[in-house]
Amino acid sequence: MDRMFRVLGFWTFVIALMFLAGQLYTPAILFFVQTALFVILGYMGFTERTYMYLFWGYMIVSFLGIVSYSFFMMPQG
Repeated sequence: MDRMFRVLGFWTFVIALMFLAGQLYTPAILFFVQTALFVILGYMGFTERTYMYLFWGYMIVSFLGIVSYSFFMMPQG
């Protein structure tokens, strides 16, 4: 499971580079921070259960962030 966090770090790094190439600096910084977090957690050597709890916590926070941003902050179309 620790390898999967490093894989997540790799893919968030790729997405951050694509944001950077498109001159979208705010999401690029956000994805670079996620990359660092995933790589650091990937080398911590936690148990499988801990990695699952960390992943589910990450998913809940990210889904709540996306829903709250799209509901409260996006301009109406």
